Amino acid sequence: MKDNINIDTKTFIRFWLVVIGFGLAGFAIYSAWPALVIIGLSFFLAIALNPSVSRIAKRLNSKSRVAGTAIAYAVVLFAIGVVVFLVIPPVLEQTSKFINTLPSLLDSATAQYSGLKDLASSYNLQLQVDEVINSIKTSATHFASGIGSNLIAGIGSVLYFITTMIIVLALTFLMLVEGPGWIKQIWGLYNNKVAMSKHRDIVQRMYSVVTSYVAGQLTISTIAGLFAGIIVFILSLTMNTPFSLVIPTAAIVFVMSLIPFFGAFIGSASMGLALAINNPTAGLIFIAICIIYQQVEANFIGPKIQSKKLNLSPLVILVSVTLGIVLFGIAGGIISIPIAGCIRILLDNYLSRSQLHDQPEIKPVV
Repeated sequence: MKDNINIDTKTFIRFWLVVIGFGLAGFAIYSAWPALVIIGLSFFLAIALNPSVSRIAKRLNSKSRVAGTAIAYAVVLFAIGVVVFLVIPPVLEQTSKFINTLPSLLDSATAQYSGLKDLASSYNLQLQVDEVINSIKTSATHFASGIGSNLIAGIGSVLYFITTMIIVLALTFLMLVEGPGWIKQIWGLYNNKVAMSKHRDIVQRMYSVVTSYVAGQLTISTIAGLFAGIIVFILSLTMNTPFSLVIPTAAIVFVMSLIPFFGAFIGSASMGLALAINNPTAGLIFIAICIIYQQVEANFIGPKIQSKKLNLSPLVILVSVTLGIVLFGIAGGIISIPIAGCIRILLDNYLSRSQLHDQPEIKPVV
């Protein structure tokens, strides 16, 4: 026996309109993805800076939100400018030193190759060694020929980054200035005061998660940066490493430590390599001390500073950081954990409401 299903024309058209609508919405989101990332990053920065801006505005006689935002921006931009001014020259100096010492390294490698050539001849491996050398020479030739195009692409990337940062800073400034007014208007749209109270509680909890995480992570990164800078300062006194690397080390480790799990190690390893150019022993000592410190930070300092407001398992944090870095780069790695904390709050609220609806109604006994 066959059942005939009759679908009227209106239902058929509505179904396909919904499918097409979802498809167009997905395509629009995909096309606007870079802009959405910029807006999302600006929104996160606005939330992170809002407590400082609010405190500054309250201390001003005019209580001006614009003036408070401008002062906070001036302080942040001044700090960034100082760090850049103190970091870039030593990094360029060490890069120039590495380039200048590169010929001597090649000469040493060539001298070692003469001994390797005799060894390869005695074991009939000369053909394989020559193939490896030719492959290295071919790769070096291709790299040298592509330096011009790589330089142009690098300049384009730097200009794109600068333009993006200007847009992010402008959006963040406007969000900080106009944000309280928009929020007040949104809460004014509610007719149901009970629903508004519940939603405000959820938003406040999410806001608390983001601000507390940012404050805690800044504290942890500051401690890590100062510790790394002190180690380099001690090495400069005891092992003749460049004193000019003290501030760049502290700044780079501070910035990279903002990324959980991977950041501190990447920052320490990169500065350890910079130290190893001048003194390999000093570079190894620095990396070893930083690894020990990172274990102490992960087990004692981090849990002590970061409160339990996030309430996320290590697996969830690792997955969040990985997805954030893969999708959005360093910025994604920094904001991934507070986003995961906000998602957890939404899920907890949804599950609590579901449990209340699923509970059987208890009838009074007559």
